[in-house]
Amino acid sequence: MSSTHTITDQDLVHLRRCVDLAREALEAEDEPFGSLLVDGAGTVRFEDRNRVSGGDSTRHPEFAIARWAAENLTPEERAASVTYTSGEHCAMCSAAHAWVGLGPIVYAVGTEQLTSWHAEWGVEPGPVAPLPIHAVAPEVPTRGPVPELAEEIRALQARSAGVA
Repeated sequence: MSSTHTITDQDLVHLRRCVDLAREALEAEDEPFGSLLVDGAGTVRFEDRNRVSGGDSTRHPEFAIARWAAENLTPEERAASVTYTSGEHCAMCSAAHAWVGLGPIVYAVGTEQLTSWHAEWGVEPGPVAPLPIHAVAPEVPTRGPVPELAEEIRALQARSAGVA
């Protein structure tokens, strides 16, 4: 289950980078999401931003992390890694994360927050149910949301939705 009481200063550093990546995605006319993978030693091994504007709706950064990790890390390295992301994984990305055997996920804003913002702004729901990570991958530990980043991410999401 999610919690906010275990967010560290280092977690905030990585989450702020995710917000920067989300901003880069928005500036590239894509949906504002960014993620990175940190290994057990604390080194950022991979980072990406959303790239769905080209027509491939599976090009989420969390899915890219799962694919990269499967190709480049041992099962032990994957389990010891932490994924940081600006928004809680969607069902597709949660499943990929679990199938690849990655470790904990730390997210800045949750599915419930994103869903409520989109409803408030009249954004049509996507084709996949907005499920929290634990509903899809119950064994994956999570930490989040992080209230101090919510307004910044809300502003990016509002710009993406055309309401700001």
